[in-house]
Amino acid sequence: MDPVTIAFYAIICGGLSAASPAMPRLPVRLAVGAAVGIAASFALPVLRGMAGGY
Repeated sequence: MDPVTIAFYAIICGGLSAASPAMPRLPVRLAVGAAVGIAASFALPVLRGMAGGY
């Protein structure tokens, strides 16, 4: 992995972990985590394209 990818997912995971205690039950946290992961995996290539990356 390149540094941009690592930093991007570190920011996403950090934000998700900060919000996690506010979510009441495990199934809710798992569903939100999965949704955020899927959204992040689609967002990174778009953001790279907008920034002129590869």
